[in-house]
Amino acid sequence: MSAPGAALTRRTAPAGGPGVFPQLFLAVVCGGYATGAVFGWGSAELAATMGDFGLSGAAGLAATSCFWYGRTRSTRFRPAWLLFAASSAMAGFGNFVWGWYEVVLGRQVPSPSPADFCFLLFAPPAIIGLLVLARRPVTRAGWVCLALDSWLIGGSLLTLSWSLALAHTAHFAGETVAHAALSLAYPLLDIVLVSMVLALHFKRSSANRSAINTAIAALALTVLCDALFTSPLLQANYRSGQILDAGWFAGYMLMAYAPWVAREEGEEAVGKRGPALPSTRPIAGSLAALTPYLAAAVCTLGILYNVLDGHHVDRVVLFTGCTVVLALVVRQGIMLLDNISLTQELAQKENHFRSLVQGSSDVIMIAAPTGILRYVSPAAAGVYGRDAEELVGSELATLIHPEDLGRVVHEVRRFLAAPPAEEPTTRIECRFRSGSGDWLNVESTVNRHHGGLIFNSRDVTERVRLQAQLQHTAEHDPLTDLPNRALFTRRVQQALAGRRVTDAGTAVLFIDLDGFKAVNDTVGHQAGDELLVQAARRLQDSVRAGDSTARFGGDEFAALIIGDGTRDAAAREYRILEIADRLRLTLSQPYLVEGGTEVRVAASIGVAFAEPDITPGTLMRNADLAMYRAKQAGKGRVELYAPQMQADVVRRTELASRLRTALHDGEFALLHQPVVELATGRITAVCAQARWRSAQGILFTPDEFLRVAELDRGDESARTAELGRWTLEKAVEQADARRRAGHTVPVYVRLSAARLLDKSLPPKNIEAIVLRHGLPAGSLVLELSGSDPRLPLDELERRLVSLRRFGVRIALDGFGSGYAAMSALRRLPIDVLKLDRGLVDGVAESARLHKITAGLLRIAGDLGMQSVADGVDEPEQARALLAMGCTHGQGVAFAGALDEHRLRHALDGPPYTLLSEPPEAGNEVLVGGALPVRSGVVGGAGALAHAPLRSNNETPVPPT
Repeated sequence: MSAPGAALTRRTAPAGGPGVFPQLFLAVVCGGYATGAVFGWGSAELAATMGDFGLSGAAGLAATSCFWYGRTRSTRFRPAWLLFAASSAMAGFGNFVWGWYEVVLGRQVPSPSPADFCFLLFAPPAIIGLLVLARRPVTRAGWVCLALDSWLIGGSLLTLSWSLALAHTAHFAGETVAHAALSLAYPLLDIVLVSMVLALHFKRSSANRSAINTAIAALALTVLCDALFTSPLLQANYRSGQILDAGWFAGYMLMAYAPWVAREEGEEAVGKRGPALPSTRPIAGSLAALTPYLAAAVCTLGILYNVLDGHHVDRVVLFTGCTVVLALVVRQGIMLLDNISLTQELAQKENHFRSLVQGSSDVIMIAAPTGILRYVSPAAAGVYGRDAEELVGSELATLIHPEDLGRVVHEVRRFLAAPPAEEPTTRIECRFRSGSGDWLNVESTVNRHHGGLIFNSRDVTERVRLQAQLQHTAEHDPLTDLPNRALFTRRVQQALAGRRVTDAGTAVLFIDLDGFKAVNDTVGHQAGDELLVQAARRLQDSVRAGDSTARFGGDEFAALIIGDGTRDAAAREYRILEIADRLRLTLSQPYLVEGGTEVRVAASIGVAFAEPDITPGTLMRNADLAMYRAKQAGKGRVELYAPQMQADVVRRTELASRLRTALHDGEFALLHQPVVELATGRITAVCAQARWRSAQGILFTPDEFLRVAELDRGDESARTAELGRWTLEKAVEQADARRRAGHTVPVYVRLSAARLLDKSLPPKNIEAIVLRHGLPAGSLVLELSGSDPRLPLDELERRLVSLRRFGVRIALDGFGSGYAAMSALRRLPIDVLKLDRGLVDGVAESARLHKITAGLLRIAGDLGMQSVADGVDEPEQARALLAMGCTHGQGVAFAGALDEHRLRHALDGPPYTLLSEPPEAGNEVLVGGALPVRSGVVGGAGALAHAPLRSNNETPVPPT
């Protein structure tokens, strides 16, 4: 692996400046002014105007430009540009006053004049502005050294200029003090300004360097022209509009252009780019360090030259030279003390960082651009099991796992190609060879370092193992360790996405264990868990290595069978069905669970093939539908998905959706079937039965529409609870209406034992309904249905006792069916026993059934309970039950379910008649319809028989 060092020194290109056109325009303007000055502008008047007001305009332009930039830009250098604006404004005012005297008034400028004061005020703002541009020292010693450096440069310049010209200027005979001071003020301020320019050139800030260089050049050009103007030779022959004015003009124009050379980046942008590399300007750094010493050397050489040449050494020169030497000695002492302090601080920091590196638990490695390790921290012995000295000099690529090497090299190259400001670091995770030869998972933070890279690495093997374990836990069933639904779905998606022509025949199998709930209920949940583990093992052993299995929860499993490329559809179907049937037989074998108990379950399997363009969700849904069709068809079988299954689901879903809104839309009606005393034929009670009238006009019985609800495996419990509350409320309300009309017959309301124990229908609600309608005691009979041995009989007994105290009678529905009836009869406060329809049907023909029913009726009679036979559809059944001691009957032999109008008509009519002999031809019969039809002779030799036609109140079987 390699790390090109050139990528480390790459810098962000500066923001775009004003372009070439402004520079070209500036050069043309300055060149035009210089050309006019060389040729004298054509006349003395024009030359004076251009020399005075032209300079005033250029300085005013510079002042306006710097002021506008300082007001519109928010930057750290804003005060400097405002000071440069003030300095240029002073120069502009001075030239304007000078032109007022020469051009407007036409006389010589007096000395001193207001123009001289304006020119003198040009230097102080410029000097302060240069200090603002300079890089600020961070210590007091740095400030002192900056002042000493400025004096060293200024003293050297003062020594030279005094020896050459200023001494003559200071001894003008006959001049006033003001004139002499003014003559010395110009060069001295220029010396200070030159000193600041030179000092700033080596100590300027790194931000917006182009603009600062242009400003320094403008001030340097202005100072140079001032120095030439102060020389006696040029000053004596100076006229406005000469070539010297071209220098001032160019300096003012450069100052006007300086702020706009490049957009200000500021220190924030510098910080974003990162610190400048110290090796980029070695010559400038050396000159910056040597500048004070070179200035002192020039001053000393100038004095020695005057002494050796026999010239008289002026006291000013001698005093200035001594102060320069003294400043140099003081500066050297300060720098020596500062260097000692920095050396000690550097040593402390070096020891501190060495302790951090050597004591860190992370391994720090420095790699050369060629990939050779130059340094490895001692922590490598504890992390990698290899000594640091052993790793130094080795190639990093040989220590990385070959499968990870390509990814690591790609990431390193990408990181080195990225700008350092945008991506200062990156992270790489790979496997690293340890001293024992094992591969460790290592996470490294990578930084750039002198063309190479620094790796700060740590061992994350345990974290990677934990992540893998968590990932496995999130994708696998905790009991069987099979893939869960999420992982299985992803594998199905991969199989469909990567399915080639040779993969034809891919199928999904959904498996449900029939009878598993009974295992949990009888043997226990621990045995059920053992059964699931064994079933998962059998399932996994029965498929090929390329196939997948999963557990979805409970007793539901799935399998993904990859196709073998068979193009014959019949052969593919036969192969998959053979696999499914083999799985069914394997899963249906006996299981040995806790304590050596042998249990059996069956397996219902649904199969769905992967058709072209099918989605994973659709494929799994099809297999699920086929599995439920297998359970509905008798369980323990294999069903292949057919499109008709989805159509059936859609139809049932629509029907269930209509059922959800039927109760609120008033589509339910309450009918009542009479309960007849067999001995007298009188109606002694009515049984409330809910009916749902669909949009097609079909009346559905509770068993029929609740069977529809089962197909919608959603909120069945909520709907049945709501329907139970509605039935109870409506039955009590209509019973109260009949009582007020003079019919005081009790009403039977069927209610499951589980619903009675449900908190959604506590006994207080039943009491409140009865009290609200004012029913007398015994007017409401609750039929307990759906007896379940798992229900807590103690709680059920307490609730029934509470209801009986309130006056509610209790009937046990379906007596004679199920193994819980005798326990309920023994424990619960029962008033009425309703024989199951299965005991009534065929009781007149079967002697065995006749004996069973008679025995149960004797039990009811011995306990003093009223007995009601449900489902009396034949006259022979009614006569046989009466002979066995049954007191009441209910069925279409008397009447079907009647609406309120026909029920009251039946209550007002005569009692039903049971004849001892079968009816003869011509005799009248009792029709099991809405109304009884009697013969002409009451009590004659008639018989109870079925009507030849069904009552319009009976419910046909709904279409499926």
